[in-house]
Amino acid sequence: MARLKAAVLISGRGSNMVALLDSCADPAFPAEIVTVISNRPGAAGLARAEAAGIPTRVIDHRAHPGREDFEASLTAALEEVGAELVCLAGFMRLLTPGFVDRWAGRMVNIHPSLLPAFKGLHVHEQALAAGVRVTGCTVHYVTAEMDDGPIIAQAAVPVMPGDTPDALAARVLVAEHKAYPMALKLVAEGRARMGGGEVELDGTVWEQEVLLSPPR
Repeated sequence: MARLKAAVLISGRGSNMVALLDSCADPAFPAEIVTVISNRPGAAGLARAEAAGIPTRVIDHRAHPGREDFEASLTAALEEVGAELVCLAGFMRLLTPGFVDRWAGRMVNIHPSLLPAFKGLHVHEQALAAGVRVTGCTVHYVTAEMDDGPIIAQAAVPVMPGDTPDALAARVLVAEHKAYPMALKLVAEGRARMGGGEVELDGTVWEQEVLLSPPR
């Protein structure tokens, strides 16, 4: 059975990208990473992808006159490698509705909170300021609204007494590295699909550390 061709978009160190690469290195995993693209030439994740033998590309948003031109180059690069799914992994660019529509149901993102709580930046500072006792991460399909879209999976992480944003971020990151590969696996198997504004999940899936959308 053919493996799903996934592209990963990054802007920085690419730690979630590495988690996906590690999972996809198993020939039995239902997806393969066909390219890693960064909008920043110096992104540390590029070297990590190259070391894993993955083709990389830089599409510098600053070299384009506008968002539409940048996204046109991005689309061309994705189509060139036959990408069937786009995985955002610390990709720090807001995408236009036109680009999101083009990849509707074929683009996923991971966010370091239990959405819909704490969208945007400075997520862990938001969580600590709100005094929540539990936070976590969310893998979701991308829609035009930032940090929105049908939820595929979430992983919960406790907020500990005396936590700093950095300490909390490190704990959440461990959960991200488990949740994202699991979500990719379900999408690649066709078991988690975006439909009617929510995720349709086939079959019963249980994972002690990662909670999935209820089966439909």
